[in-house]
Parts: sequence; C-alpha cells; structure tokens
Amino acid sequence: MDHLSEGQAVASNSGEATEGHELPGIAVPSAVEDWLPILKSLSVDEDEAYRIGARARMAGVCFQTELLSSGLVSERALFLALAQHLGLDFVQRVDPNALVMREKQGLAALGQRGGARVSLIVDERGLSVVLIAPDKLNIPALISFVQRYPRASTRVRLVQPTVLRDAISARSQKALMRIATEKLFSIAPEMSARFVANAWQGGVLGATLVSLVFAAMFAPWLTLLVLHSLFSLAFFSCVLLRVIIRIGGGVRAEPSIATVRPAEMPVYSVLIALYKEAEIVPDLLIALGKIVWPRAKLEIKLVCEQDDGETLAALRAQELRPYIEVIEVPAGGPRTKPKALSYAIPMSSGTFVALYDAEDRPHPFQLVEAWHAFRNADEQLACLQAPLSISNRRESWVSSMFALEYSALFRAVLPWLARRGYMMPLGGTSNHFRRTALEAAGGWDPYNVTEDADLGARFCRFGYRTDVICNATQEDAPTDVRTWLPQRTRWFKGWVQTWLVHMRNPLATLREVGLPSFLIMQVLFAGMVLSALAYSVFWATALGIGVFWFFGGEFRPVEGWLLIIDTVNVVLGHGAFLMLGWSTLQKTERPGFWKRVLWTPAYWCLMSIAAWRCVWQLYWNPHHWEKTPHKRRHQSAASLQKPGA
Repeated sequence: MDHLSEGQAVASNSGEATEGHELPGIAVPSAVEDWLPILKSLSVDEDEAYRIGARARMAGVCFQTELLSSGLVSERALFLALAQHLGLDFVQRVDPNALVMREKQGLAALGQRGGARVSLIVDERGLSVVLIAPDKLNIPALISFVQRYPRASTRVRLVQPTVLRDAISARSQKALMRIATEKLFSIAPEMSARFVANAWQGGVLGATLVSLVFAAMFAPWLTLLVLHSLFSLAFFSCVLLRVIIRIGGGVRAEPSIATVRPAEMPVYSVLIALYKEAEIVPDLLIALGKIVWPRAKLEIKLVCEQDDGETLAALRAQELRPYIEVIEVPAGGPRTKPKALSYAIPMSSGTFVALYDAEDRPHPFQLVEAWHAFRNADEQLACLQAPLSISNRRESWVSSMFALEYSALFRAVLPWLARRGYMMPLGGTSNHFRRTALEAAGGWDPYNVTEDADLGARFCRFGYRTDVICNATQEDAPTDVRTWLPQRTRWFKGWVQTWLVHMRNPLATLREVGLPSFLIMQVLFAGMVLSALAYSVFWATALGIGVFWFFGGEFRPVEGWLLIIDTVNVVLGHGAFLMLGWSTLQKTERPGFWKRVLWTPAYWCLMSIAAWRCVWQLYWNPHHWEKTPHKRRHQSAASLQKPGA
C-alpha cells in the first residue's frame, strides 16, 4: 500500500473518506459531562459549564459550539486540551499545498458551518495524514476509536477548525476569484456591466453625438431648444414622481417583532466590506457587538483587500470574538466592493445574509425584525431594506442636505415602491437577503459600481420582491465637498451602468418587470442623471443669454422660451425636492429647514458637477471605484436607537 492509499484507508477507518461522511465521535455531540475533565484543565468550573450547556439547549446547538461562541476559552486552548485528552497529536499550522482536496470539496467546506471536519494532507515526509477539526465532537466515541485502532490513530491529527479553514481558503483563492469576477457574466452575460454598452447601444450613442454636432453647427438655437425640451422631460419625470410619492405617502409603520425561540433562529451571516478603514475599526466592532442574535448562530465576515495592510493591522490589534472572521481578498479583477462581497459569499453559511458598511451602526434588533419578516413571507421575498438615518446632519451644510435626501429616499420613496410591489433600488447597505434568492439572481455584479441598484432591478426581473423594515441603521454623511463629490460621481456612474444593462433588451425588461416598474426604472436611473446634467445646462443657458443681451444682442422669442422652460424646471424641481423632504422629517429635525432651502441651488450645482464627472469616467474608467473615506466618531460609542428611529 502506498502512502496516499494508506492515508485514505485511515480516513475510511475513521468513518470518512474525505467525501463528506462523518467520523466516529463527530456525528453525535457530547453532553456537558463528557467535557468536564477537559474544561477543568482549562480552569472552567462545573457550574459555568452547565450554564453554557443550558444556553446551548436553548439555542438548539451543541455544547462545543456554544462554548466557543461564548469566548470563555479560546479555540486554540480548547483543541490543544482536546488533543491531550484524546491522546492525539496537535497540528498548529496546515500547509495549503499539502491538502489532498478537489476544488469542489474546498468550496463546499468553506460554505459549511464549522468548516471542514476531516481533511487529508501529505506531510513533509510524504506520508498521508488525516486532520480532524470536529465541530460536534463525541468524546467517548473518539476515545474508543483511538483505543480500538491504535495504529490508524497515529495517522490522525487534531487541528483547530480556523487553522484548517485558513489553509482551505488559501488553497481555494483561484476558485473564489473566478466565482467573484465571472459568475454573473457566465450565467447571464446580458445582465453584467462588464461591458458598458452593447453593440446597438454604442451605435445609437455614436450616431446621436455625431448628429448633435452637425445640428449645433447648422441650427444652434433650434438644437438648443430641442435639447432643453428633452432635458425638461427628464426633469419633469423626477418632479412628477416626487409629487406622486408625496400624495400617496402613508403612515409610517412600526417594527413588528413577535416572541421567538432561539432554537428556531437560523444561522445569519453579516458581511462588511472594508478598504482603508483602519481608523474606524474600533467603532465598527462596538456596533457589531450590539447586534441581538444568538452568538452560536451568528457569523460576521470582515472582508478586506489583501494589500490593505493598515486595515488588516488594525483588525489584528483587536481581540476578535470567535464568530468574527477576517477574509482577505486577493488583488486582481475590478477593485470594487461587489467583487469583494462576491468573493466572501461562498465562505458564509447563513440562511440569511445582511450587508453593512464599515461606518454603520445598525439597530440591535434589526436582524430579528428582518428574520421575522422573512419568516412570515413566501420564498419570493428576496431582500429587505432597512432605513438609513444620518446622525451628523448638523455637522455641515453638505451633511444637512445629504440627510434631507436620505430622509426622502428611505422614509418615502422606498416604502412607497415596496408597498406597490414595484422595482426598488437597494440602498447599498443594511440589506437583508434570503440567500437562495441572492444566489438564484446571480449575486452582486463585480463590474457595477452601484451594485445595490443593479441587484434591486435584477431581483424584479427574476420575479422576486423587495420590501422595507423599520429599525434603522445610523451612519455619517460626508461633511465636505471633497468627500461628497467622488461618492456621488460613483453613484451616478453606477445608475447609468445599471440603466444600460437593463435596457439592452428593453422589450424583455418591460415584459419581466411590468410597465410601472419599467417607467420607474427610467426615472430613477436615467432620469435622475439626466436631470443633474440638465441643471447646469439650464443655468449656463440663462447666463449665456444674459451676457448676450447685456452686450447688445437681440432678444428673440426662442430665447424667451428657453428662459421660461428653464425657470419652470428649476422652480418645480426645487419645490418637489423640498416638499418631499420636509414631509419625511420628524418634528425635531425640522428646525432650521430654511437653511436647507437656501442651500438647495448650491447642492444641486454639485450634483450636476458629479453627473458630468460620471459621463467622463464612463468613457475613460467605467469600473473605477472611488472610495469614500470615513472618520472615527469622536463622541461616545453609538448609542442605541429607539425602535424605528
């Protein structure tokens, strides 16, 4: 028998031939009594052990899972004590290249709660060895196995689950990168933003630009009038949508949370993408620590770029809880948040998945409310959007205007769309997904810089629904133009990408989402960007006509029509924006609203600049992700919000 086949025989004698069968001593977990000798060596008293056992029964998990989740003992200390108690060798490090594992097995292990329980490696001497990292250990059964098969047990080693998982992660990097960058394009290339525009879209755009140049040369005033009319159509569509939402707005709902038993609660995965966020790591960990969910059924994935040394160093300097894992994404492909999330999702096992940004402070009961909503709905409910609330709205005029926008979006626009079952663009954070629906829709598009809006449209096209919940997430808005402008440029660029993707076959999109959602898609994606572009055109035209007239030019009727069109657009646009925003503000948020009225023209000029930057970037660098920097909060750690705040 050669070394490899002998090792496979060892694994077979152990009850697992590395194909997913259970090893004796793993399938049926031990009760508290079996753990007492081991816990005694770790200075854990008997009363504490029985309290952990009671919590485990309440949560519906085994004692070992609850013990590690409690943080009372470290994983390394526990498995080292286990190895000594069982008489097995303990492995501190696993060479990824030594693993005897197919790609499919590695991905399955990473997506499994507790990771791989048994793996085969070839050691430095060329001998095959079975590594076990049990998550549901039956101590008496494994002791019995060691005693019955002493020779086979010499080829069995005990290893920490996280150490084995890290080795499998390293071994699976290429497969994970392939999934992250190519999955959506491979299953639905027509829904991927890998290419900004398809052939016919590019042809139409090119022909339009050439025609526009010739028209401007031979009939400048008529061309300007036609352009203003088209811009006005986009502008008025946005005004009309705001007015309809204001008229159709309803009473704000209160969170509905029923009494639940922890044993009924599923595993919940929380993903947070971090890039250059070293400064706010402490605040993030404090906020995540307040989430109400059984720790034995919670997994938090902090997703970082592999070359982001500062953020990784900041995380390593913290004592992370056992349910928190740092995932390092290799460089390559589009450097975007959706690519990082797509890399991490196969390494999570939750039935439901929550997505947060690094600066977020979610309401402690947000996961509970989301799960309650999913539990009471059918399988077609794919995603729940929690509202975002700006906590630093008084810090500057920029954050004040940003807060007004968010108030209108999350307290009026999205709830209005959700109540009617229309296509709903997601908010980019505080999304709660039904995992099966997320995977069926192809996940996040790594090439779209506003993956949230695109995913909301794709859910609708695949026949899924999205809805909203009440418990909010607090976050900070940009406080200066230098921070705000790149973020808004990225948003506009992503909306254009999303519109182009879903308009590659307009008739198919119309058939799949229905007429109301199709029209809303035109307004929210194309209309908003065109309106922002138009705003500067309106002001530039008025300024140009004024200068022309001041220096003795003849004031003709066409110029009068242009000024009338522009004035009506600006007045109606500002009015609808402020009316909808005012209607969503709470009484404590309304003092000083007149300042926002005065700042609206300046804020809309900034939006127009961002829209023109978006057009430039779409041509030169369509997949570039402009990172929004975040600062650590100087006040005390984020306080708990009132329900629904």
